[in-house]
Amino acid sequence: MGLPRIGFIGLGIMGAPMAGHLARAGYPLAVLDIDPSRAAAVAAEHEGATAYLTPRAVAEVSDIVITMLPSGAYVREVALGPAGLVEGFQSGGVLLDTSSSEPWLTLETASGLAAAEVGVVDAPVSGAQAGALAAELVFMVGGEDDAVARVSPVLDVMGARAFRLGPVGAGHAMKCINNLITAITFMATGEGLALGTRFGLDPEVMTDVLNVSTGMSWISQTHIRQRITNRRFDDPFKLELMAKDVGIALELARREGLSLPLSSEGRTLWEQARGSAGEGASISEVMRWLEEQTGVEIRSRA
Repeated sequence: MGLPRIGFIGLGIMGAPMAGHLARAGYPLAVLDIDPSRAAAVAAEHEGATAYLTPRAVAEVSDIVITMLPSGAYVREVALGPAGLVEGFQSGGVLLDTSSSEPWLTLETASGLAAAEVGVVDAPVSGAQAGALAAELVFMVGGEDDAVARVSPVLDVMGARAFRLGPVGAGHAMKCINNLITAITFMATGEGLALGTRFGLDPEVMTDVLNVSTGMSWISQTHIRQRITNRRFDDPFKLELMAKDVGIALELARREGLSLPLSSEGRTLWEQARGSAGEGASISEVMRWLEEQTGVEIRSRA
């Protein structure tokens, strides 16, 4: 029995390298992006990849369709809207959503596809663009056993680890929680570095201390020297997407009847930073916003 046919919708900084790994692994690949030139470029680069114009057309030639889109609303539209996946999938197909989607929208999409006997697995990622390029992503997986078993070999091609969280929606719940923690850590790290810099400490030496102390985080390890003290502010992940994920987590908390006061204040700050930085700004710009608020530049002394 041959490899399953894969559809891939959403070929941005994450989706394009993820699709490329699948093509190089020999999976027949049907690709689609809102920008047709991206799909054409992936199809031209990889043997066995073909560009299509609608989600329905992708589903008609796919056993599993992967989405990597900006939000759950886009996934729902691609799945259930006009010329959507639901119109093209055969019974037994699977939608594998690797986007950072709202858990409640994922459940709506899964309900709509279930009527057509199509399964859904939500498997959002951590690892950013570097993880996508190196096939070292971490997947947070929600779904029923049979659907998860079918997509697991595909996840293995694109990533390094996959954690089963529970039924459909559980993966997306974990993703927004992960990004909420990251966002609050980002703000706290920036404020601490601003305070130390004002006092006269070197922010790069401070970062070295953090990285061998209890203040260590993904931010201190992969972002401060690499993006901030060298003044590049160039992480490809968008500030607006992090703010969106913080909002998803706070809405999930509201739906669960849970008050998160620190996170709520953090959301206000992230929204202020998003408004200041503007559409399309790098997540690194949150540090520039913090510099503006404090009047302190977190700059290398070299």
